[in-house]
Formats: sequence, structure tokens, C-alpha cells
Amino acid sequence: MEKPLPEPAPSAAAEEVAERFRSLVDPDDIASIRQTQHLILGRLQDSNAVLTHFNDYSEQCFAEVSSDFASKTRLLRSMKADLDHIFTKLRGMKARLAATYPDAFPDGAMSKTMDQRPDLESPLD
Repeated sequence: MEKPLPEPAPSAAAEEVAERFRSLVDPDDIASIRQTQHLILGRLQDSNAVLTHFNDYSEQCFAEVSSDFASKTRLLRSMKADLDHIFTKLRGMKARLAATYPDAFPDGAMSKTMDQRPDLESPLD
């Protein structure tokens, strides 16, 4: 009866496999790849720092401008409401004048002058 050969230890087999993989790749290639990876990592870190600085600066600028922008927006809305009120009153006055003095305006003149404002709510062509 033959004795089976003793099995090598698992660590020895792992060492052998690792050594064969190492022999497949040139160490200079690995060094070149590592150097390229470190270069890319440095550039990405620099880019990240620049973007972080830009975001902080943008946030600061937005904080400075947003309150001014909000106040200007409120002012414009107030002005629009005032102008709408004025034009509504003018249309009413024109309609009363046309009803009171129908001969004062030539035919078709009132329809042309009633409201010549562009509709600001509709999209531009």
C-alpha cells in the first residue's frame, strides 16, 4: 500500500501562486502605473480643493445678492400691480368718455387706443 504524498501547506501553495503572478507582470510597468495613479490622485485632490473653494465663494456671493434680489423682486411686483391698477382705471375712464361723448372719438379710434400694452404674461414669439 502506497503512502499518499503529504500535501503542501496552504501558505506554501499561496506563495507559489503569488510568485507566478508576479513573474507575469514587469515590475517597471507596475511602478509606472503606480506613479500615474499618484499623479492622477494629486490632480483630483487639487481639483476638489478648487471646486470646494469655488462653492464656498459662490455661496458667499449668493448670500450677499439674494436679499437684494428678493427686495428688487418685491419692488417689481408692486410696480406691476400699481401699473395694472392704473391701466384698469384708464380703461374705465376711456369707456365712460366714449359712452358719454360718442361723437368725440372717430369710428374705430377707441378700439385702437383702449389697450395697446403688450401682454406680459404670454410668451414672446
